[in-house]
Amino acid sequence: MGRGSKTARSLAGRESQASGPQAAKKNRAWRLAGACASLLLALLAATAPAPAHADKIRDLAQVAGVRSNQLIGYGLVVGLDGSGDQTTQAPFTTQSLENMLQQFGITVPANARPMLKNAAAVTVTAELPPFAKPGQPIDVTVASIGNAKSIRGGELLMTPLRGADGNVYAMAQGSVVVGGVSAQGRSGSSVQVNISASGRVPNGATVERSVASAFGGGGDIVLNLNTPDFTTAARVARAVNQAYGAGTAQAIDGGSVAVRGPRDPSQKVAWLGAIQDLDVTPGDAPARVVVNSRTGTVVIGSDVRVSAAAVAHGAIQVTISEQPLVSQPAPFSRGQTAVVPSSDVQVSENGAHMFKFGPGVSLDAIVRAVNQVGAAPSDLISILQALKQAGALHAELVVI
Repeated sequence: MGRGSKTARSLAGRESQASGPQAAKKNRAWRLAGACASLLLALLAATAPAPAHADKIRDLAQVAGVRSNQLIGYGLVVGLDGSGDQTTQAPFTTQSLENMLQQFGITVPANARPMLKNAAAVTVTAELPPFAKPGQPIDVTVASIGNAKSIRGGELLMTPLRGADGNVYAMAQGSVVVGGVSAQGRSGSSVQVNISASGRVPNGATVERSVASAFGGGGDIVLNLNTPDFTTAARVARAVNQAYGAGTAQAIDGGSVAVRGPRDPSQKVAWLGAIQDLDVTPGDAPARVVVNSRTGTVVIGSDVRVSAAAVAHGAIQVTISEQPLVSQPAPFSRGQTAVVPSSDVQVSENGAHMFKFGPGVSLDAIVRAVNQVGAAPSDLISILQALKQAGALHAELVVI
């Protein structure tokens, strides 16, 4: 029994020694295969095109005929703490108040016209949203048209708001909320933060008349794109046709898409809501450079390209300093002490930096090259304008 058990143990040891190297080789092979598969998946993920960003149709287009309307009115703000209109420079404020008092049966003597400092003449503006019904509140904006210093704490009196057709569509009244503040001392020193001559009245107007809309009528629904683009219009029509059948939508032009509406007008709202929920990938934005000449803001689109060009830009500085001299004559002479003007004019030119654009450089290269030479926004505007004139800037240059 002892000898047999020893023999069995020796055989098992030999098998384990023989299988050990083979198992290690198999493990190394499996690990190598796993690493290759992971590398292949990583390469596929890196080379796969990034998914395009899709937007809802409601964010890309508006329904034709569904729009807001502008309202305007003239009114009075009272209850000011001496910061209202000065009567001598804004007589219409006194006239407006007298007309209001006459409507209440109060006659103001001609020789006793009130000197108002607690009232201000204002314009009242509002935006009537689409489908607004009588009784709904809307916000209004109040702005002084006289010489009032502030309308903070004032109360807007009842003011009719009229549309472009002259009809009254809302009535405004309420307390004015002003975000700015101003203070002035007796010596003339003043401090002002923001604008205190204008403010808002939240829910300060009540709609009195609704605007007729052609949305409830029959016919096709026209979607007007916020940014006209032929590619986007075609994709919107294709998305609607894929969801609801061929012939449902048709692109009229680069800015409008006509969608066939349901025969039952009561289903039009639900039909349009379902269409607006469809996802559409808009077309690429055009290559455009927008320059604000007043603030020096420059916005460069991602698709802007520049041909091969070399740019050198230098700034010339002119400095004029006045250093007046005093001419003092000798004692007991007939001369008079006088101030003799003395001007020092210096012209200096900074070292011009030159940088070169390769053919078809991207936005990254443009920004990097301009930052390396330390160009200011005004310098960048000049460089872009010169590149456009030279034909090297392949983008639309818009100056606002």
